[in-house]
Amino acid sequence: MWVFDATPLIYLAKVDRLALVEHLDASCVIPERVYEEVVETGLDQGYPDARRIERSVDADRVDTVSVETTPLLSRLQENNNLSDADVAVLACTDAHDGVAVMDETYGREVAAAEGITTRGTAYLVLKLASEGTISVDDARMVIDAMIDEGWYCAPDVYVKIVQKLEYSQT
Repeated sequence: MWVFDATPLIYLAKVDRLALVEHLDASCVIPERVYEEVVETGLDQGYPDARRIERSVDADRVDTVSVETTPLLSRLQENNNLSDADVAVLACTDAHDGVAVMDETYGREVAAAEGITTRGTAYLVLKLASEGTISVDDARMVIDAMIDEGWYCAPDVYVKIVQKLEYSQT
């Protein structure tokens, strides 16, 4: 199970490539708290990507799930450096033995400390390219388009992404 945080959803939606999640090898879910943040608040604020995410949920590409109260959830809620959405993603991922799809460094560090597997948006794009689901050129266009929309990617990480894409062509 892939459990999505807000940032990967938002940037895949901004570049109109949220349909890529249909090609992942397991179900894709978003905790209700993430849905509230990206869709409900996003629609209220007039973000077009919020409508795209809502349509993906309506089309059953992504399912919303409630997060049960667990000791981990309670403990993470005490961490003032994590958003409610981040807490929900990590608790849901842990409860379902899934993979958290999140880009924020701090959330990924907390996940690592808790033994929760994380992957970022770039990983998903690279995975789909390596599987032949999308072309290497298309993968590069998705990454570049997300950066153009404001997705943060450190220059050294961008170089590694491009190298992996070029390597997968050989």
